[in-house]
Amino acid sequence: MKIIDVVLSKSYTGFFFDDQKAIKNGAANDGFFYVGTPIIEGFQSIRQRGEAISVQLVLENGDVGLGDCAAVQYSGTGGRDPLFLADNYLPFIEENIVPMLIGLEVDNFRNLAEKFDRLEINGKKLHTAIRYGLTQALLSAVAKSSKLTMAEVVRKEYNITDKVYKPVPVFTQSGDDRYDNVDKMIIKEADVLPHALINNVDKKLGKNGELLLEYIKWLRNRIIQHRVREEYNPILHIDLYGTMGIAFNNNLEKIVEYMIVLEKAASPFKLRIEGPIDGGNKEDTIRYLAALTRMIDEKKSTIEIVADEWCNTLEDVIDFADQKAGHMLQIKTPDLGGVNNICEAIIYCNKVGIGSYCGGTCNETNVSAEVTTNIAIACMADQCLAKPGMGVDAGYMIVKNEMNRVLAITKKR
Repeated sequence: MKIIDVVLSKSYTGFFFDDQKAIKNGAANDGFFYVGTPIIEGFQSIRQRGEAISVQLVLENGDVGLGDCAAVQYSGTGGRDPLFLADNYLPFIEENIVPMLIGLEVDNFRNLAEKFDRLEINGKKLHTAIRYGLTQALLSAVAKSSKLTMAEVVRKEYNITDKVYKPVPVFTQSGDDRYDNVDKMIIKEADVLPHALINNVDKKLGKNGELLLEYIKWLRNRIIQHRVREEYNPILHIDLYGTMGIAFNNNLEKIVEYMIVLEKAASPFKLRIEGPIDGGNKEDTIRYLAALTRMIDEKKSTIEIVADEWCNTLEDVIDFADQKAGHMLQIKTPDLGGVNNICEAIIYCNKVGIGSYCGGTCNETNVSAEVTTNIAIACMADQCLAKPGMGVDAGYMIVKNEMNRVLAITKKR
């Protein structure tokens, strides 16, 4: 089945682009706005609308493969590609990529995805967002032409022999509304919650960690008070964006002591801490997280460290996994470029015994969320992010419904 046309359109994401550097430097809130001057190149304001580009691959039989070029909320930092604005990149795709797609036979997703993921134009690889959306569209097109789900295509092409398709625990994220959104998560019985967006020391963590401690106590009590079934025991997953390292001056002993306090406050629920320290570069972040992981294990603690910042590419994931820089790695799907790299990353983490979290960003679309949910199921990830958005309901619905559709049809077959 050949591609006979390519249709591009400007799209909008489920959240926003945020200048993380300005926020970490203490940018003040004014309602939903951030007040101040942006720091990262390309930003016109500290918070601005999220944008994407939809790629529709029209096949000979009229079927359409669909993918969305999207980038993470915190673009332009942590070793990532620059801010992705649709008007800047639509002409580039139209001129350079579309002619290469017309006439292509969509008979093998992996080969096509690797070709475009590695493609260089004028000596440079394509922006991660372009590689992300284009390979989604190719996977969708191969699935349509093969009359299979995208999950089945991935299992077939990556030689995953398990014939049973199982649900993947879904992680919901609250954004700044870390109280009312938790109530939604409890009602929905989310497997993992709440993310909590602890991205500021003074306002959210506390100079000695006291604000986060109080929040975890509230979270634990809220679940116990309002869960309908005693069997509902979600994992508590808190994303710190390196703020613990800032508060404790990267003193690992103090950080571990504090995390043990958090672990006791969270009991009986398991606690995951994402991004406790950001070393400012990949090497130092790996060094810090590997040391923290080892120290936590030596104390026989059940806390799990989750790596995020600087763990951007497939190569990064392999490096973090090989050095055990975390108990679980977030495979931040748009940062890896081609979705073929997501497959490889999950498979590698599972192989070496590191938790595989098929994550992403609130700043994605329904299309990218559905594609990566298929990949999470196919490759048997340990956790999958509910996305896009920060409102819980829409992201959870999109991911959970796609997961249930795939599980139902594969079971039927």
